[in-house]
Amino acid sequence: MAAPLMARLAESLGSPEPAVRLMLSILIGYPCVLVYRRYLFHQPASTVHLFHTLSGLALAAFNFGSQICHSAVCILVQFLMLRLMGRTVTTVLSSFIFQMVYLLAGYYYTATEEYDIKWTMPHCVLTLKLIGLSLDYYDGGKEPSQLNAEQQKAALKSVPSLLEVCGFAYFYGGFLVGPQFTMHSYQRLVAGELTDRPGQPPNSVIPAMKRFALGLVCLIIYTIFSPHYPDNYYLTDEYAAQPLWYRIVFVPIWAKIILYKYVSCWAIAEGVCILSGLGYNGVNEDGEHQWDACANMKVWLFETTPYFTGTIASFNINTNAWVARHVFKRLRFLGNKMVSQLATLFFLTIWHGLHSGYVICFSLEFIIVNVERQFQALVRDSPVLTKLTSGALYPLIYGVQQFIHWLFMGYALVPFCLLTYDKWLKVYWSIYFCGHVFFFIAFLILPYLRTVAVPKTERSEKKQD
Repeated sequence: MAAPLMARLAESLGSPEPAVRLMLSILIGYPCVLVYRRYLFHQPASTVHLFHTLSGLALAAFNFGSQICHSAVCILVQFLMLRLMGRTVTTVLSSFIFQMVYLLAGYYYTATEEYDIKWTMPHCVLTLKLIGLSLDYYDGGKEPSQLNAEQQKAALKSVPSLLEVCGFAYFYGGFLVGPQFTMHSYQRLVAGELTDRPGQPPNSVIPAMKRFALGLVCLIIYTIFSPHYPDNYYLTDEYAAQPLWYRIVFVPIWAKIILYKYVSCWAIAEGVCILSGLGYNGVNEDGEHQWDACANMKVWLFETTPYFTGTIASFNINTNAWVARHVFKRLRFLGNKMVSQLATLFFLTIWHGLHSGYVICFSLEFIIVNVERQFQALVRDSPVLTKLTSGALYPLIYGVQQFIHWLFMGYALVPFCLLTYDKWLKVYWSIYFCGHVFFFIAFLILPYLRTVAVPKTERSEKKQD
C-alpha cells in the first residue's frame, strides 16, 4: 500500500522516490520530537532510549527496508568491542578498521555511476558516530591533563548500555543526514540537562522553526532552479556546443544551486535537534541562550564569504569538527601540519566513497586552500595590496572574488557530483582544465609576487618567525 502511494507522490512532485522518502523521514522527526517533549521528557532513560531506537528503526525501514540489518550489525559489534575489549588502543583500532571496512565494502557492492540514496548514505553518518564513540570511551580512561578541552567534554567514564548505544545511533534527528554529536551530549539530552528551563522541555520552538523555515526556503530554491541546472546537462551535446564563456559561467551558478540540496536537509534536521534540546549550547556572553550545538551550516557566512576557507568553515560544520577532533588533531605526533592535512583529506575522500571524483575533489580542495592562504598572506603583508583591497575599489574586488570563489568551488564540485572519470574528465576538457591551469600558475607566480609586493623587512621578519 505504502509503495504505490509513495511512487505516485514522487511522480506528482517530479522527484525520485528515494529522495521523497528521505525528505519525508527528516520531516517526520518533528512529530517524533513533539511526542518526546510532551510524553517522554520526564520518563526513565530506558524508555527514552527505546523510543529513539524504535522511531529511528522505523524511519530506516521506511527508506531502506531489510537493509537496516547493516546498521544493526555495526552497532552490535561496536557495543561488544567496548564491553569486551575495554579502554585500549586495540579497541580503537579495531573499531576504526571494522567500521570503515564495512562502509567501504558497502560502497563497493552497491556502487553505480550515479549518486543513489541507499543504505550507505546514513551508514556513513553512523560510521563516524561509532568510531567517535570508541575514541571518546578511550579518552575517558585518561587523566584530564592528557586531554584537550574538546576531548574532556566528550570523554565517557563508563560503557554505555546496548539500548543507550542504539538510541544514540538511531536518534531520529541525526540518523539519516546528521548532524554528528557525541554520546555525552546524547546522555545529557536523555537526562533532561540540555534545556534553558531546568526540569522542563526547552523553550526552543522558535529557534527550531527558524531553522525549519530556512531549510524550507532552501528546498524551494533548489526545487525551482535545479531542473534548469541538472548535473547531466554537463554531458549533453547542447552544453558542449555553448560558447566557452557560457560553459564557464554555468559552473558557479550550478554549484550554488546544487549545494542548496544539502543546506535544506541539514537545516530541517537541525530544527529537530533544536526542538529536542540537543541543539542547546549554553549561554553566550550577553546572557542569551544559544541553540547552535548541532548547526551544520552558517548560512550567512556561506552566502557572503568570498573565500574557499570561509565556505568550508560554513558547510557541513559538525562533520568537519568531528574530522578535526578525531583525525587531524590526533595526528600531531607526525610533526607536520601539511602531512596531517593530507591524511585528513584522504580520510574524507574514502569516507565519501570509492569513485575517482571524490579523489579529484579533495585534491583540488587541498591545492585551492593552500594557494588561497598564500594569497591572503601576500595581501596582508603587502602595504600596497592591503590599501588597495580596503579602499574604494573593495566592492569591485569583492565581486571579482565572489565570482572566482564560486567558479572554482563549482569546478571542484563537478567530479564530486559526476563521480566517474569519464564524466568529469569530459567536463574539464570542455572548459580546458581552467581550474588546474589557474591554480598551477598562481602557485608558481605567488612567490615572485611576494618578492615584489612585500618589503624586504617584512619578509625577513616572517622568515625569523
